[in-house]
Amino acid sequence: MEEPKIPDWEALYREQDVEKLPWFTKELDPDFAAALKSLKLRSEHVLDLGTGPGTQAIALKKLGFDVVASDISESAILKAEARAKKTAPGIRFVKDDILATRLQGPFDIIFDRGIFHVFAPEKRSPYVQNVSGLLKKGGYLMLKCFSDKEPAGEGPYRISEEEIRRSFSPALQVLEIRASFFKGIRQPDPHALFCLLQK
Repeated sequence: MEEPKIPDWEALYREQDVEKLPWFTKELDPDFAAALKSLKLRSEHVLDLGTGPGTQAIALKKLGFDVVASDISESAILKAEARAKKTAPGIRFVKDDILATRLQGPFDIIFDRGIFHVFAPEKRSPYVQNVSGLLKKGGYLMLKCFSDKEPAGEGPYRISEEEIRRSFSPALQVLEIRASFFKGIRQPDPHALFCLLQK
């Protein structure tokens, strides 16, 4: 299988209209929203990892969460910050690389809508270690990634349920893995896995 080509995130966010990126959606991801409702989480300290256009962070802030939003791209951070100032002031935006993070926890919840699946298998261990280190005991990771049911082609790695379990054990306990889709502007909606894990 051909290795996915990982974009230059800074160039991508600097040069592209974020509303035309395949993963753009104005609403809170429905899987995240359902999990928050099910767990009765309403005002916790959360990290939106790889915030990109900032839409998930903004939606979370509007729901009453205390939000930190990080991205490896400075242009993404600047654009997300500008968007948030109009509708959801108070989000702390930070330029950061989760593989060599300088963020300080602990967070009650970490949201990952499309970061884990861009990393090659050999880079997943530092991701897991750092995410686990940022979560408080009992805290949740809500992760959404491309599923191995998505046909081969452009885009990130396709991840199986077994890879999720293997990658995160024993740092985090898997509470749920289920088939879903990525809602965005790409059609048809790509196959995804929604994963709920707990420290």
